[in-house]
Amino acid sequence: MVYKQAADKWRADYAEGLLRPEGWLSVAGLFWLKEGTNTVGSAEECEVRLPAHASPPMAGNISRTGDKCRLTAFPGVDLKVNGQPAISGDLNSDAAEKVDRLAIGGVTFKVIQRGERIGVRLYDPKCKGRTDYHGLHWYPADEKWVVKAKFVPYTTKKTAMITNVLGDTSPVDIPGYLSFTLDGKECKLDAQDEGVLFLNFQDTTSGKSTYGAGRFLYTDKPDKDGNVVIDFNQTTNPPCAYTSFATCPLPPAGNRLDVAVTAGEKKYHN
Repeated sequence: MVYKQAADKWRADYAEGLLRPEGWLSVAGLFWLKEGTNTVGSAEECEVRLPAHASPPMAGNISRTGDKCRLTAFPGVDLKVNGQPAISGDLNSDAAEKVDRLAIGGVTFKVIQRGERIGVRLYDPKCKGRTDYHGLHWYPADEKWVVKAKFVPYTTKKTAMITNVLGDTSPVDIPGYLSFTLDGKECKLDAQDEGVLFLNFQDTTSGKSTYGAGRFLYTDKPDKDGNVVIDFNQTTNPPCAYTSFATCPLPPAGNRLDVAVTAGEKKYHN
């Protein structure tokens, strides 16, 4: 009972995160920038098209030179950068230590970098994904899915070529793998180091009761003896399960479990 209460709270907090103004359910657009000038506004011809309820037809422009972007706001437009009135200036993408956040009329947007692509991701709390939210779907929380694992570091540096849903591929360091037992079967998953351990995997429920591209799971780093606790009840969908404007990585080659992980989040869309 105590575990179920904790799981229910974790799931409620997770759903609240999706529903935040910059949560994945509020993502309303993704616009790839061309070299040179890209207009910003609600006019149909704008490269970065904002909703009409938030922006005038022309609010400004973003000039791209390679991986550098510079904003020019048009006079009289209430456009802000990091809460301050915007005039003109360089913009930090999410590849920088601190990304610049732009806001106008209740919507926000930011520059993102994905390989050689530079784009603008738009968040709108009034978008269809947010207003049509119909709740998440989970397997019942069960402590049997809390398993003990061993972190096994690779003795020779391993780099995996990770492909995202756009088809872009990039190298990612894999420090080691987690070894554990599920339903009597010996299993292993390559883990990525993101401050904690990140598991991106598929199992035999993928494409059936769970999202086909795979699911995400984070765990604490191993203790000094290499022990890790994996709670599969905290398995979640990647952002691309909720919006077509995400750029999710697909699981590394080999990260498919030959068991049905009937734990964590189910499909969001039917």
